[in-house]
Amino acid sequence: MPQSASNYDYDVIVIGAGPAGYAAAIRAAQLGFKTASIDHWRDPAGLPKLGGTYVNAGCIACISLLESAKIHQLLKYDLADHGLHIEGLKVDLAQMIARKEGIADKLSAKIVTVFTALNITRLFAQGRLLNAKQIEITPVDGGNKSTLSAKNIILASGSLPVKQACAAINNDTIINADKALALQSIPKTLGILGAGIIGLELAGIWQRMGAKVTLFEAQNHFLPALDQDVSQNAYDFFKAQGFTIHLGARVISSAPSVAEVKVTYQDASGTHALIFDKLIVAAGRKPNSENLAAAEAQLLLDENGFVHVDEHCKTNLPGVYAIGDLNVLGAMLAHKGIEEGIFVAEHIAGLHSPINYLNIPNVIYSDPEIAWVGQTEQTLRAIGEPIKTAVFPFQANAKAQAISKTTGVVKLITHAETDKILGVHIIGTHAAELIAEAVLAMEFSASSEDLARTIHAHPSLSSALYEAALMLNERALP
Repeated sequence: MPQSASNYDYDVIVIGAGPAGYAAAIRAAQLGFKTASIDHWRDPAGLPKLGGTYVNAGCIACISLLESAKIHQLLKYDLADHGLHIEGLKVDLAQMIARKEGIADKLSAKIVTVFTALNITRLFAQGRLLNAKQIEITPVDGGNKSTLSAKNIILASGSLPVKQACAAINNDTIINADKALALQSIPKTLGILGAGIIGLELAGIWQRMGAKVTLFEAQNHFLPALDQDVSQNAYDFFKAQGFTIHLGARVISSAPSVAEVKVTYQDASGTHALIFDKLIVAAGRKPNSENLAAAEAQLLLDENGFVHVDEHCKTNLPGVYAIGDLNVLGAMLAHKGIEEGIFVAEHIAGLHSPINYLNIPNVIYSDPEIAWVGQTEQTLRAIGEPIKTAVFPFQANAKAQAISKTTGVVKLITHAETDKILGVHIIGTHAAELIAEAVLAMEFSASSEDLARTIHAHPSLSSALYEAALMLNERALP
């Protein structure tokens, strides 16, 4: 077990208690380090909450509210096919929001319980790096500043929404994603600036609750980071659901009034204006590094505010690490941050279990869900890699038919000569769960033949990946 360094207040101090930060603090304490966690997130009542944006106003909150919206759509529109009819359905939006907040409260409380059991010191404060061994503490609830020292410091301050000059947040008619998850009424018309991951997830919630949703995307291609087959499927599916999606559309101004906002945008056909009850600004996130370190600390950042790190998440300062959304490694994903938090704590303890950034799954929690791991077909063809592909539709999957969830496909990409799996891309129900099999297969360098020879339950949604593998091996079942 590590021995505490008596010359320091703590062995490890973590700034930030989102998924990366709380994972780092928990693992460090498990390894025997005297650990402190500094975080300043507070709920609307001003009380401290652990879990960061991820738990309180991000992914968990979004999934919770989307589940309520999906049930609403099922009850109001989709039960007739099952021979079921409901009269007098009422929406209690306040209860939906309360349920979402209750889930976040429970998860945050669970982190507190673990911190307490492991004797992790919690500081409700702003933390600022002064040098490689010292942090300035500014209590959120008032009080004098102080300084703490640590042998190792882990920066995990997360990320913030990107501000847009063309749509200044007023927390009324123009709101950010956090506010969009706590609306007190359902807007009749809703504009969303950004048709990326956050924009699509929010669109799925409010469209199912009855809002007429319009998304503005400055890029000419829908979800360009995805495999083109999947992104085209997604575009078609979301359009069919009733989304209006303007691609190559640059919002140039927004003019809010008391009860609405006028949005002016430009596209290939000229300048246009639309009026909405609400406009959500969901045009990405940036690292929360602006006030993270004093200038004299000389912490190295890039032009976008990301902290430079090496393959061990080490910054240019000895004993200082940066993890999660803050560093330049990989996408802004909660599970990526969690793994980095664990990795860094173990690295400090002299253990070494490197992260395979090539096999980190990505998920969009829309409906249908979109999940992928590995390379896209267009990327592999661009570098001249010989590949084989197979696309299996959920429409041909017996379980998907039985549960009326036939939207989507599974796309499998392998090396044409070695048969090694290079990428798996899924759009469909429970894609976030199904991608785990693909991640595990790729982690063990499996081939499509390995998948084709692995017995899957039938009927099951997971057998769609099995069927795609059979297609690649010229063994497709009728």
